[in-house]
Amino acid sequence: MVYADLHVHTTNSDGTLVLEEVPDAARSAGVRAVAVTDHDRLHPGLDRPVAELDGVTVVHGVELRVDAGDQRVDLLGYGVERTDALAAECERVQRDRVERGRRIIENVEAELGVDLDLEPREGLGRPHVARSVVDHPDTDYETIDAVFADLIGDGGPCFVARDVPDFETGVDLLRDACGLVGLAHPLRYADPAAALARCSDLDAVERHYPYDRPVGGDPSADGDALVDAAIEDYDLLPTGGSDAHGRTLGTAGLGADDWDAVRRRL
Repeated sequence: MVYADLHVHTTNSDGTLVLEEVPDAARSAGVRAVAVTDHDRLHPGLDRPVAELDGVTVVHGVELRVDAGDQRVDLLGYGVERTDALAAECERVQRDRVERGRRIIENVEAELGVDLDLEPREGLGRPHVARSVVDHPDTDYETIDAVFADLIGDGGPCFVARDVPDFETGVDLLRDACGLVGLAHPLRYADPAAALARCSDLDAVERHYPYDRPVGGDPSADGDALVDAAIEDYDLLPTGGSDAHGRTLGTAGLGADDWDAVRRRL
């Protein structure tokens, strides 16, 4: 049973839940604690590191994309207390996101010959573009995954890279602002072993996650063993979550005992 879902997105980035709907979504899933971890953006409705909202524990988190040199990875900061430096970097990244969103929209419209009726804005992410493509009456796309695979996924014909901080800068920013800093979904990267090696500078790693692809493209790899070895080697706390962008929470996360360990750190 999932007690804590520590990876949830809201409309503050590219999710569909507003903050006020999170407690109901959590209760529907039997989840008692949630971390709101919007992409590169602090949530304006959360002014404490950990709060109780309508009977559900809500952790103020953030998911920050960083450049680790060989690949880009995502860091999860939990228990945010706003600092000027982190807020300024999030604002810079959001300005870049707006420009990136504009270019991706233009690329997709040119590729498909349609008008998506979608405006670039802060918090806009590729899932917004993909949903717009699926919903458009003049396209044949039926799923968001198909849009990513054909058009806007990394290296796709309509892809535009973001300007993100380097790994060391990202870690420093999150350490100053958060009670716990971890690596998100380590098995999603092209080189999971290299991503996990970066955990030597972190507190935690996302152990529980609804993976839907082979480890680093290798269907024979034992991803759980890789993550468990990193947890032991670097004395990491295991975290976990559904990476929910929709309204369904609790597809992955922590049991009560593992959540208690995270809560104590926060």
